Amino acid sequence: MATKMTKKEMFNAIRAMVIDNQEMVDFIDHEIDLLNKKSSSLRKPTKTQLENEEFKAEIIKALTEADTLVTVKELCEICEPIQGLTNQRITHLLTALRKEKKVRREEVKRKAHFAIGAEPDEEEAA
Repeated sequence: MATKMTKKEMFNAIRAMVIDNQEMVDFIDHEIDLLNKKSSSLRKPTKTQLENEEFKAEIIKALTEADTLVTVKELCEICEPIQGLTNQRITHLLTALRKEKKVRREEVKRKAHFAIGAEPDEEEAA
């Protein structure tokens, strides 16, 4: 099965067909420039993503200072910058940090506790 052509590829193919007509070539080049600008703007982090990075740094700092297992509620109490956030958002940030292998999660009495450090590999536990 052939892959579908992108807009940029389509414009380049049309450009090759109408290379004699300068007005059409200028129009196509302009459209390709617009597509390039659009794709480059998609790679910039959003305001929320930038805020989340700052909150992650504060969480790491607080967990390092705590040096023990803490719940989301306890983390919220000891880390002043994240006190205005919801528990769901803090959990989301902690999950992202777990994926980055900066925070580990342990369940104590069916309640999630977090601490600094990577989780042990599943292979090592077996």
